[in-house]
Amino acid sequence: MNLSPSVKAKYTQDDISAREAQRLAEFIAFSPVVFQISRLMMKLGVLDLLRNADNGMTQEEIAANTGLSLYAVKVLTEASLSIGTVIVDAETNRFHLAKTGWFLLNDPATKVNLDFNHDVNYMGMFRLEEALKEGIPAGLKHFGDWPTIYEGLSSLPADVQKSWFAFDHFYSDSSFEEALKIVFADGPQTLLDVGGNTGRWALRCVGYNADVNVTVVDLPQQLEMMKAYTQGKNGAERIDGYGMNLLDDSQQFPTGKHYDVIWMSQFLDCFNEEQVTSILRRAARIMDADTRLYIMETVWDRQRFEPAAFCLTMTSVYFTAMANGNSKMFNTDDLVRLIGNAGMEVEQTYDCLGQAHTILKCKTK
Repeated sequence: MNLSPSVKAKYTQDDISAREAQRLAEFIAFSPVVFQISRLMMKLGVLDLLRNADNGMTQEEIAANTGLSLYAVKVLTEASLSIGTVIVDAETNRFHLAKTGWFLLNDPATKVNLDFNHDVNYMGMFRLEEALKEGIPAGLKHFGDWPTIYEGLSSLPADVQKSWFAFDHFYSDSSFEEALKIVFADGPQTLLDVGGNTGRWALRCVGYNADVNVTVVDLPQQLEMMKAYTQGKNGAERIDGYGMNLLDDSQQFPTGKHYDVIWMSQFLDCFNEEQVTSILRRAARIMDADTRLYIMETVWDRQRFEPAAFCLTMTSVYFTAMANGNSKMFNTDDLVRLIGNAGMEVEQTYDCLGQAHTILKCKTK
């Protein structure tokens, strides 16, 4: 594996003490409880109160300020002591926000991940074993009877949709500014946005370059969401849609005009290896020597910091249980191999874009 230095240091050594390992094992055993206690410490305002209390607060003061019973506060705060989100002054019994609690409150990625896991994943993860054995998103049954989450996305409850899109957009949007400079360095006039979702990238493209025309390829129901999102916005007249079920090998990319750039952002990780190869081969068919394919993915083994790799390998489990049952976040070796199998090669690699992204610039062989 092409492990970055920080990831390699964490993932290739077992150097914690036996006592630390035992505690981590117990932390894992109680992790559903850890998650819900920590989420409620945020939702019910306890961590906020402690952040703003220079001298800390007693459990009685927390109860008075939140409207919670003293019993509820004791359950929450004592569990949080063990979790490590708060600390207590043993002499005054006043609780203070700990560093981990500060990150829960202030780190945007942590907030997005927490909401995503509670609203989208939590109940469905109970069926992870079935998903792993059957190769289907068994946890998705919690919301509806769809083959993948993408067909049901427009029908999910509003709070689930909100957390899903917040998660998706947080990771992609953080990279868009740098990605635009890379993609438009060669002055493309036509761009095919494969898996364009709500059209956020397409809008950024037409806003960045006044001459470019963008075609968004996605499921018909997704294109309806895209049209609603882009309608009336600057440059929307230069965005059109092409309905296509990418899981159907017989459906081909549009051939009515030449595309300078084909763009796939946080897209290929939604498919298994056979499907990825099929999609890339069909893309290669409409490419010529001047066309470039840009693949932007959160490749877990190329992360600068290990916590990012942790988030990405955990996100792979969402794909297993909830999204489609058969895809995951890529490592470099797998993604490059699939690109090669489709008749292309990587011309240039750009790492550390935004929150966690890598762009692979590809051309036909």
